[in-house]
Amino acid sequence: MDNGEGRRLSGRGEEEDDEDDVDDGGLEAWERTYADERSWESLQEDESGLLRPIDNKALYHAQYRRRLRSLASSNAAARIQKGLIRYLYIVIDLSRAASETDFRPSRMAVVAKHVEAFIREFFDQNPLSQIGLVTVKDGVANCLTDLGGSPESHIKALMGKLECSGDSSLQNALDLVCGYLEQIPSYGHREVLVLNSALSTCDPGDIMETIEKCKKSKVRCSVIGLSAEIFICKHICQETGGLYSVAIDDSHFKELILEHAPPPPAIAEFAIANLIKMGFPQRAAENVISICLCHKEARGGGYTCPRCKARVCELPTECRICGLTLVSSPHLARSYHHLFPIAPFDEVAPLRLSSSQHKLPKSCFGCRQSLLNPGNRPSLSVECPKCKQYFCIDCDIYIHESLHNCPGCESFRHFKTVGSSEE
Repeated sequence: MDNGEGRRLSGRGEEEDDEDDVDDGGLEAWERTYADERSWESLQEDESGLLRPIDNKALYHAQYRRRLRSLASSNAAARIQKGLIRYLYIVIDLSRAASETDFRPSRMAVVAKHVEAFIREFFDQNPLSQIGLVTVKDGVANCLTDLGGSPESHIKALMGKLECSGDSSLQNALDLVCGYLEQIPSYGHREVLVLNSALSTCDPGDIMETIEKCKKSKVRCSVIGLSAEIFICKHICQETGGLYSVAIDDSHFKELILEHAPPPPAIAEFAIANLIKMGFPQRAAENVISICLCHKEARGGGYTCPRCKARVCELPTECRICGLTLVSSPHLARSYHHLFPIAPFDEVAPLRLSSSQHKLPKSCFGCRQSLLNPGNRPSLSVECPKCKQYFCIDCDIYIHESLHNCPGCESFRHFKTVGSSEE
């Protein structure tokens, strides 16, 4: 074999290798290396200029505390009445734009993952509220689930209908949702959250009339976009008092959607005190079989309406026979913390913990774990402005997001009560 023929063969082999690199998922070889994880973002410099991994825990806590401060500042500016009984429809765009892969693995997969987390967080923070799911594809809006208080039923229905096709239609979605929310009692707060992937909307009529209809019905519309800012989405949110935002990446989308979990400020027309009739049903025995009104099936357990003795599976709900709102006492207790939230804790400078002049506690008051890293290096910690107790960042997040009571303040109140009773 001469040199010319050898070069031709080697050149052909290099071309085949290049084709293999490009054909693998449509990505170049260097792109495939970083397709799933952006490794260059996981590095930062220390004091000496050396590279070290980012402390994701510290970054998450800093982000969490920024959100906590913004909420506290808005609440401190004015006493805002919040809607604790919310009726929320989540409109999910399943048009062909949802199959785009700028969000890994696709926009649809990212939306489904974070909607599942949002539904659980929503019911954790709003136990008296209800959610319904609506999907939009092929220019048609379909009601996936009716308003209800069961997170598992919503998640199960959503995961079984993840198919993308056709165009999106904001007008059809708003018309459908507005028709459902108009039947909600006056004490309920009507909300719509649109997760929009498309850059256009294919509507059968004038969407401005639909926006006026939503505004007249006191429906608060919010939109989270996954592509780019769209004028009509922004106009909908401005007219109805909602929020409009565009997600940059996966983590940003998660942060944006979770911002809608706490109750929003009440619309001025709804900021009126109302007395609401509620029933507190008793739990039925599991071996007692009866027809459930929710699924129209013979089941054991469930709850019995105190007014008409009808059987329902889960709480909270509305009795389909007499229309009484059925809740449990823990639901009311868990809704109470939104009215009197805990003030954000103050961050403690690391030098105060390591200083020998200040005799500060070296362990967290909540979990009793050490506030010092190996080598007696101080870690991130916070201090309650009232009881002056110190907590680690994990306890800080747990207290503000789940417990909603400061252990230091509660123990101080307990000791004070015991001392006064002994006197």
